Amino acid sequence: MLAAMSGPPPLVEPRPEGLYCAAGDFHIDPWRPVPRAVITHGHGDHARAGSGEYHLAAPGLPILQWRLGDQAYRPHAYGEAFSLGRARVSLHPAGHVLGSAQVRIEVDGRVWVASGDYKRDPDPTCAPFEVVPCETFITESTFGLPIYRWRPTPQVAAEILDWWRGCRARGETAVLFAYALGKAQRVLAELAALVPEAEHAAHRVLLHGAMAQGVRIYREAGVRMLPTEPLSEQPEGRRARTDAFVGELVLAPPSAAGSAWMRRFRRASRGFASGWMRVRGNRRRRGYDRGFVISDHADWPSLLRTVEETGARRVLATHGDTDTLVRVLRGRGLDAHTLRTEYGDEDEGA
Repeated sequence: MLAAMSGPPPLVEPRPEGLYCAAGDFHIDPWRPVPRAVITHGHGDHARAGSGEYHLAAPGLPILQWRLGDQAYRPHAYGEAFSLGRARVSLHPAGHVLGSAQVRIEVDGRVWVASGDYKRDPDPTCAPFEVVPCETFITESTFGLPIYRWRPTPQVAAEILDWWRGCRARGETAVLFAYALGKAQRVLAELAALVPEAEHAAHRVLLHGAMAQGVRIYREAGVRMLPTEPLSEQPEGRRARTDAFVGELVLAPPSAAGSAWMRRFRRASRGFASGWMRVRGNRRRRGYDRGFVISDHADWPSLLRTVEETGARRVLATHGDTDTLVRVLRGRGLDAHTLRTEYGDEDEGA
């Protein structure tokens, strides 16, 4: 893999603890505790507890505090350069979730960029992706197959709204499963843009307990979303009735889909918002009534466009469908390789 690449020694290389930059003596999103970590975002496969200190983009600080608790955090503004050893490091928007960042590393005039997870589609809940020129680009490849192409998210949000209204007309509860960090908030924000302000109160959304803290953090960051209430805070008498939530939209994490938690809904239509819903067989296998294709990762055209726009001549593709992407990039004359990592254990942002 990396040993087979020609040219000067790599600025980033895999170690048992994670991706390591020797010039700066730090790891990027380590999967084991290390003295110094640079974190791209707060999803559980990229941000793990136990390291000595955490460098991160400042907008993501409340998320890491929520997920990792009391740690030694070193927040940085987007674009602010800071020194770690001989490396000049800066963090740039990745467009994945609130506070997500790409890591730019410069050593002796050489520049590498580690993308973390990213997307190119507009998202009202986070800063948009910034193209960062580099010689070597470490790119995610979660959806690295030509089948994965996203429609504009407002169109998909309109389908969710129509589904919710249809459930209300049929006397059903609309239970939408979505990842608790990033996806749930994005759905709420996209729906808020479709519903007139005067009707927001009538479109209040109920939240599974796992959703409440993430939604609160996004609201405090100024993200405009539909009003929400935790399901657990509904009056006890109402929660005891099997028909209590007819016509409501309920957001819940995918882990709740097969749990006893679902028994409170007498009649429910189950939807899932994820890029994996691009393949219809995934919806059928997982037992969802509706699949809504909304992803917080780059689709196939965006992966190719991003590599081209960075100007990188060397590309390292990690976590996901890397083989096809590497083959296509090599066909375009790039020095492309797969970089094995332990990311993707949690599909939270898919």
